[in-house]
Amino acid sequence: MTHHAETGRVLRTKEQARHSYDRMSSWYDLLAGGSEKRLKETGLELLAVSQGERVLEIGFGTGQSILALAQSVGDTGAVYGLDISEGMRHVASQRVARAGLSGRVTLHCSDATALPFETNSFDAVFTSFTLELFDTPEIPLVLHECLRVLNSAGRICVVAMAQAGKPNFMTRAYEWAHLHFPNYVDCRPILAGKALQQAGFRIGNTSTTWMWGLPVEVVLAIKP
Repeated sequence: MTHHAETGRVLRTKEQARHSYDRMSSWYDLLAGGSEKRLKETGLELLAVSQGERVLEIGFGTGQSILALAQSVGDTGAVYGLDISEGMRHVASQRVARAGLSGRVTLHCSDATALPFETNSFDAVFTSFTLELFDTPEIPLVLHECLRVLNSAGRICVVAMAQAGKPNFMTRAYEWAHLHFPNYVDCRPILAGKALQQAGFRIGNTSTTWMWGLPVEVVLAIKP
């Protein structure tokens, strides 16, 4: 049960976001890579990608999950990534190249509200700490695009800061920072499971965990 009246809005522009993540790309892992890694791994385990699958990651950042996905799909699969930041794409490309997995990975710099992929072209979609970066009216657009590019019975896993339970001190402090410093604290808690249902997905599994005292929702959903 949520005690939040509504999901907050994103107060910076896409261009501001692109510039911010370009600037942070070389040291982002030092800032958030460690704390996010455990939760990303939880989501990847839930998505359970197997050899030969075609997978899309939205908001691949520095490429931590892209690397894991590329290892999971094997030589017969393929991983595509999409991120708004060219700086992040550069860092992720280097990470994939060092692992010798460039042949399985294609990275795009684009906006997820209009995915540059054909309908029914993926078995799975993964997105972590990204959906909450989109302004509230754009979240349904992103999820409808995910629904479109997934094949029949395809699945999506979303890891996102959550509106869950009664707001605690950390939640209130974070939302205050988001309101007053939107270019630096640009994500905010959302209702990921509810948004997936409203977009037409069937919820398969959902759990709530914590990071820095903030609730994080991990949701697996299926395309009907």
